[in-house]
Amino acid sequence: MAQAKKLVGYLLVVFVLYTVITSPERAADLVQIGFEGISSAAQGVGRFMTSLVN
Repeated sequence: MAQAKKLVGYLLVVFVLYTVITSPERAADLVQIGFEGISSAAQGVGRFMTSLVN
């Protein structure tokens, strides 16, 4: 099982490097979309916690 996790990790790193090298603009767009998603999720959790306190 540990070897499978290592293999998946290596494949993910190779995929990310391939994407960045072949299409850096698209890779930047994907990173921006990811951070926007994380930001909106954090804001949602913050609003939920605020509503619980009030």
